[in-house]
Amino acid sequence: MKAPEFSLADSHGATRTLTDYKGKWLVLYFYPKDDTPGCTVEACSFRDARDDIAALGAEVVGISKDDANTHEQFVANHKLNFTLLSDPTGQTIEAYGAWGKKMFGKEGILRKTFIINPEGEIVKTFGRVTPLGHGEQVVETLKHLQDA
Repeated sequence: MKAPEFSLADSHGATRTLTDYKGKWLVLYFYPKDDTPGCTVEACSFRDARDDIAALGAEVVGISKDDANTHEQFVANHKLNFTLLSDPTGQTIEAYGAWGKKMFGKEGILRKTFIINPEGEIVKTFGRVTPLGHGEQVVETLKHLQDA
């Protein structure tokens, strides 16, 4: 499946698009909110696995509805070493199917991760992600996908 295009601001105000990552593997993950317990665990898992992910020719990008200032603080608080993008309208979140019913019937951002190959195709989707150890899970999946 072709990955939906996006054009979103990063924590420094620069616009990033899916096309910017063409020719590379991309780990695109959606998370509910900066500096909340589960989102922090997940982000730190990606931070700790980033060198292994980069060694496999992939980049990590996180997306939430939080604004650039909140992202910048989240990056600083946890020494995050990858890009965070703001999707205040939720258009990209919805395009990737990362918006829906959560616990107790409330709607919100679903914790989902997509691995996108260098041709821009989604080759793996993780739904209902468990934050702890997710970075390592992504590393192993990338290795498997690249060996296939």
